[in-house]
Amino acid sequence: MKFKKVLLIALAVIGFTNVVKADEGMWLPMLINKNYDQMKRQGFKLTAKDIYDINKGSLKDAIVWFGGFCTGEIVSDKGLILTNHHCGYDVIASKSTPQDNILDNGFWAKSNADEKPAEGLFVSFLVRMEDVTAQVNEATKGLEGEEKAAKYAEVSREITTKATAGTKYEAFVRDMFKGNQYFVFITEKYTDIRLVGTPPQSVGKFGGDTDNWIWPRHTGDFSMFRIYAGKDNKPADYSKDNVPFTPKRSLAVSLKGVKEGDFSMVFGYPGRTNRYENSYGIKLAVEKVNPAIVKLRDIRLKAWKEQMEKSDSVRLLLSADYANIANYWKYFIGQTEQLKHLKVYDYKKTEEAKFQTWAADKPEYSSILADFGKAYEAYTPYALYPVYMSQGINGASAIAFARSFMTVENGLRSGKTNTAASMKDATEEYFKSFNIPSDKKILAGTLLAFYNDIPKGQHPSLIGDILNKYGADDPETAFKKYSDDLYATTMFASKAKTEAFLAQPDLAKLQNDPAYQYMMAFTSAYQTYFMKSVNDFNATNATLGQKYVKGIMEMNPNKLMYPDANSTMRLTYGNIKAYAPKDAVKYDFVTTIDGVMEKYVPKDSEFDLPANYIELYNKKDFGQYANEKGQLIVGFISNNDITGGNSGSPVINGKGELIGLAFDGNWEAMSGDIVFDQKYKRTICADIRYVLWCIDKLGGAPHIVEEMKIVK
Repeated sequence: MKFKKVLLIALAVIGFTNVVKADEGMWLPMLINKNYDQMKRQGFKLTAKDIYDINKGSLKDAIVWFGGFCTGEIVSDKGLILTNHHCGYDVIASKSTPQDNILDNGFWAKSNADEKPAEGLFVSFLVRMEDVTAQVNEATKGLEGEEKAAKYAEVSREITTKATAGTKYEAFVRDMFKGNQYFVFITEKYTDIRLVGTPPQSVGKFGGDTDNWIWPRHTGDFSMFRIYAGKDNKPADYSKDNVPFTPKRSLAVSLKGVKEGDFSMVFGYPGRTNRYENSYGIKLAVEKVNPAIVKLRDIRLKAWKEQMEKSDSVRLLLSADYANIANYWKYFIGQTEQLKHLKVYDYKKTEEAKFQTWAADKPEYSSILADFGKAYEAYTPYALYPVYMSQGINGASAIAFARSFMTVENGLRSGKTNTAASMKDATEEYFKSFNIPSDKKILAGTLLAFYNDIPKGQHPSLIGDILNKYGADDPETAFKKYSDDLYATTMFASKAKTEAFLAQPDLAKLQNDPAYQYMMAFTSAYQTYFMKSVNDFNATNATLGQKYVKGIMEMNPNKLMYPDANSTMRLTYGNIKAYAPKDAVKYDFVTTIDGVMEKYVPKDSEFDLPANYIELYNKKDFGQYANEKGQLIVGFISNNDITGGNSGSPVINGKGELIGLAFDGNWEAMSGDIVFDQKYKRTICADIRYVLWCIDKLGGAPHIVEEMKIVK
C-alpha cells in the first residue's frame, strides 16, 4: 500500500476459534497483563510495564505507525527508523531517476545532510489509549442506523477533543469486537521524515512476485528512514534547521540469532482481519468477490508490465503502482486457494451450528444466523457491482482522477471556484505516475470485463451508446476504439489542459469532458440503482455482526478473546517454528545466503544480484553477522499472528531485543486474515544480521550500524 493513494478493498472474511492458542491473537498492549503469565511461560523475560507504560519509555514508544500503512521501529537514539523495503518503495521510486537510480542501485546517506526528504510521509507514536466504551454506549443508547452513526461521530469528536486538550496530539476512536467495545487512541505525529538508505531492489525485492507470500524466502526486505523534529524535539514541518529526533525508547539489536522454540514477539499496526464473520461471507468471497478482484487487477498488471518493459523511465514511473497492485493480486489468489484447501467454509458451518444450539432459547441471538442468510441472499445479485467499480472502472488512473473532480463540480454548481484551486497538488501528484498507453488498455480491458461479467440489467446506458457508435458485433474492438478517442480528447490525459482548467474552471467544460462523463455514467448508475442495496446490506451486516460477536463472548465467558485488527497498535507472541506444508516435506525455520545464490539468475528481473554481493559471497565476507557455523542467516519464520500493516514490524526476543523484521506471510496460510491455522500459519522475517550485513558490507555504510546499540 502507498501513502499517496490508498485503495480501499472490500474483504469478505470469517472465522473464530474456540480456544485461543498461545501464538494466536493480536493483543492490545494496554491490556497485556491478561496474557503476561502465558508470555512468561513461553520465554518472555521482561515485565508488562516494559511493554506498555504511559509514564516512562516502554517498548510501545519504540514502535511507529509508518505512513498509515506499515510499521517501523526506532533503532537508535537519533530517530533512526527500520522498516520494510516495500514500505519505503514509493519514496525510493519517487527519488529515482534514470541518472540517479537508487531503486536499482541502492543508496546510503554518508551524513545527515545527504538524507532525502520523504514528502508526504509521516510516522505516529502511540501516547496512550483509554477505554471509552461506557461513554459511547451511553451516548448511542437506543439508537440505530444513521441516527446512531451520527451520534457516534459526535461523541467521538467530544472524546478526542477532550483527550488532546492543551496538546498538539491527535486522537481517534476505534471500535473493537464489531462495536461491543471502544477505545480512544492518542498519538503524536511527525512529518519531517527522511530516507537514510535502501539496498538495491535486487536485494530488497529479491524473488519479486514469484517468491511473494512464499517460504523458503531470501529477501532483504528493509529500508531506513530518520525522524526529524524541531529543536524542542516536538513535531515540526520540514526545515533544514530541524534536528534528529530523540526517542523515549529505542530497540537494542541482537546478533545472537534464533533457534527453534525461541520466544518471539511482534509489535505493530495490523490493518484488517475479520475472524468473527459468517459462512455466507466465505461463500461470496470464494465464488465471486475474490476471483473478480484477481481478474481486474490482472488487467492492470499486464497493461503496466507491457509498458514497463519498454524503457527504464516508464519502469520507474509505474514501479510503485505495479508493486502495490501485484501484492494483493497474488494475495487474493492464495486466499481463495487456502479457503478451499483448508475447508474453512465447512469448519465455519460447524461452529455456527454450535452457536445456534447455544442460542436456540435466547431470543436476542436465536435468529442471527438466519438473518445473515437473508441479508446475503438479497445482496449477492449486486455484490460484484461495487467490486467492478473500485477495482475495474476506477482502475484506470484517468477515471479515478476524474472522480476526484466531483467536489469541483459541486463547488462550481454553488458558485465556489476555490474548490478547483484545491486540486493543484493532487494534479501534480497524479501526473507524476500517469502513463497514457497503459491507462488506455486498462480502461478498455476493465470495461470489457464489466460488460461480460455484470448482468446486462445493471449496465449504465453509456455502454449501449458506445456499442451503437463503435460496433456492437465486436465489443472488445469497440471498447478499444472508444478508449483511444477518450484519451485523445480528455483533459485528464494532459497536465497542461488540466492546469488550464484549474486556472479558469468552467462547469460545462468539466461536465462535457469524456473521461468525466464516463466516470459519472457508472457512478450515477451505481448511486441511483445499487448504492441503497449495498448500504442497507452493510448496515444490516454490521448490526448483526455486533450481536453475533456479543453472543460469542457470552457463549465463551472464560475465554481470553482478542479484537480484530483495525490499524491500531497490537502485539502478538509465539515462537520460532518450522512447519511441514505437505506430506514428506518439511521447511526449516531459517534460510541462508547459500539459498540466495541457488536462486540467483543473472540479468533476471526477479533473481539477479549486484556484482559486489556475489564478490562478498565468494569471499565469505560475512563479518560479525555470521552464526557459529560461519553461515549468514537471511530469514526465519515464527508462528506469530500478523496481517497487512504489520509489514516492517520488529520481531523481538524475550529480552526485548530486535532479532528481525516481519515482512510477509506464507502461502499455506493465506486464509489467515479469516481464520488462524496453528499448523500452517507463519510469519516470514528478515534476520537482523542479514539486514546489518547489507548495510555494513554490501552498502558500505558501517556508520549506520555504529549508530545502533548492538548486543552480541
